[in-house]
Amino acid sequence: MSGVAVLLIAIGCADIVRRLSSRLWLAVVAGPVVAVIVAALCGLWHLGDLLLAGIAAVAAVAWELSCSHAERLGGRRQAAPLVLFGAVLAVLIVLSGVGSPVEGLVEAWVGWASVTGLASADPTRIVLVAGVILLQLATGNQLVRLLLGAVGSVKPEGEPQPSDRLKGGRLLGPMERLLILGLSLAGQPAAATAVVAAKSIIRFPEINAQKARENGGIGIGGQERSDPGIGIDDVTEYFLVGSFASWIVALGGLALTTAA
Repeated sequence: MSGVAVLLIAIGCADIVRRLSSRLWLAVVAGPVVAVIVAALCGLWHLGDLLLAGIAAVAAVAWELSCSHAERLGGRRQAAPLVLFGAVLAVLIVLSGVGSPVEGLVEAWVGWASVTGLASADPTRIVLVAGVILLQLATGNQLVRLLLGAVGSVKPEGEPQPSDRLKGGRLLGPMERLLILGLSLAGQPAAATAVVAAKSIIRFPEINAQKARENGGIGIGGQERSDPGIGIDDVTEYFLVGSFASWIVALGGLALTTAA
C-alpha cells in the first residue's frame, strides 16, 4: 500500500497549498514534488515503486487541474474529479503488490524515535496513516464539496449558498473526521459514533430555528430574509449529504489503514 500512501500525501499537501495560495500552478507543482520526496524518504526505488510513484505524481497534477476546472464550471461536471480520484485509488490498490515495503530514512526514523509503540509499528502503515490524516483535511473538504456540487446541493458561484446558513462547516468537517479516525484507530469506535451523534444534536436546533424563521418570513433581528432562494429544504439537504460524505471519507480512510 506504499503507492496509496504516496498518492494521499501528495494530493493532501497539494490541496493544502491550493487553499493557502491563489496560484493554481503552485499546487500543480507541489503534488509531484511531494510524491518524489516521499518516495525518496521511504526508499521506494524499485521498478514497481517507480511505477506507483509515477502514477501518484501524474494523478496529483490531474486532480488539481480537474478540481479547479470543475469548480469553475459547476453542476454535474464536478463528478469528474471524484471519478478520477476513485479510479486512481483503485488502480494503486490493485497494483499494490508490485510495490515494496517502506524502508529508507522513514524506517530508520521509526526504529530511532522514542515515541511509545512506534518502534514496533510497520513503517508502511505509519506512512499510510499519515496520508489518511492528510486526506481528512483540505482533500476531505474538497471531496465533500465536489459531491455536493455534483448533486446540486451547491448553487452556482455568486448565488446564496446553503453553507451560508450553516457556519463553521469547513472547519468542523476536518475536526470531525480526525476525531472519528483517531478514536477508531485508538480502538474506541463507540466514542467515534458519539461524535456523529453530537454533530446531529448540535445542528438540529440551528436548522429548526431557521425553519421557524422561514415559516414566519423573518430573519435574524426581525429583518426580512435576504436569501429567499435558499429554503430550509436546501439547508437540510446540504447538511445531510455533506455529513454523510464527510463520514464516508473518514471511514474510507480508516478502511485503508486496516488494509495495510
